[in-house]
Amino acid sequence: MSQPISAPIAHRISRLWPLVSGGTAVLVALALGVIVGVRSGQYGIDTEWLEELVEHRSPVWDVPAYVMSFLGGGWFGVILVPVGVAIALLIARKPWSALYFVVASALSAGTVQLLKSLFARARPEEILISADFGSFPSGHVANAATISVALAILLQRRWVWFAGAAWTALMIFSRTYLGAHWLSDTVGGLLLGGAGAVFVWAPLAARLQKEWSRASQSP
Repeated sequence: MSQPISAPIAHRISRLWPLVSGGTAVLVALALGVIVGVRSGQYGIDTEWLEELVEHRSPVWDVPAYVMSFLGGGWFGVILVPVGVAIALLIARKPWSALYFVVASALSAGTVQLLKSLFARARPEEILISADFGSFPSGHVANAATISVALAILLQRRWVWFAGAAWTALMIFSRTYLGAHWLSDTVGGLLLGGAGAVFVWAPLAARLQKEWSRASQSP
């Protein structure tokens, strides 16, 4: 008959699983980056997905795709959104949560730029917008995943998870629709963005839980 797991061991396991899951996601993303970096051509799923989207391009879809592109990157998505959320958390007297959100966002953006330079993957020729060199991984999708996971961790609401998943999926669609990325670029961004949010959360989990528990007990 198996013995129940002791409380100290269970506590250590609960502290380790975010690092293990986040580390696995990072390793998968890096492996994907190495594969696409050394491969001279594109994968079938990349080209087939892009060809399908290009075939169905129309002004009806162009506008929302451009809007998503603006909201998810550049000064708005990478700087204004994280800073705005952090300020809102500070106003709500949650400094540790604000620190967590800013650090997770900065880690995601920094890692993306590092890997773009490292793998130097060319963007699709059918691109509709101007973008810097380096297609892998997608910074927009990484940013969307980081924000979605971080907010879901902080707010602990099921609807936040669903909203974050929908937002990230729309970002994947918009970036590939615009030809800014191959589909595999967005998968790499998704893995890195989510992993970054989990990595930064792991060492701050106890402080964040205490901060939100104290807020819920306040009159």
